[in-house]
Amino acid sequence: MTTEEYVEEVLALVERIPPGRAMSYGAIADALAERSGRNSARQVGSIMKRHGGGVPWYRVVNSAGRLPPGHETRARARLVAEGTPMRGERVDLRTAAWSPPD
Repeated sequence: MTTEEYVEEVLALVERIPPGRAMSYGAIADALAERSGRNSARQVGSIMKRHGGGVPWYRVVNSAGRLPPGHETRARARLVAEGTPMRGERVDLRTAAWSPPD
């Protein structure tokens, strides 16, 4: 899989995250690892930073549920509006985590 194809796969998966749910960068990498041969949360983060503006970027958080750096206020407002379970300033991934069906 080329880098461009992987970018498209990441963005397509982020588009599928339902309102009120979230995925971590690592969970996205894990979900695509078998098909892509890649498994890097950092690479997913880089893709989201560069290309994620057209998808629901605010539904992608770190493994502790922290919101995208520099965009916390906007992300939190959108997540709360969707009814995403929160624990303070973080997404409660124990209840909000989403995985694509196999």
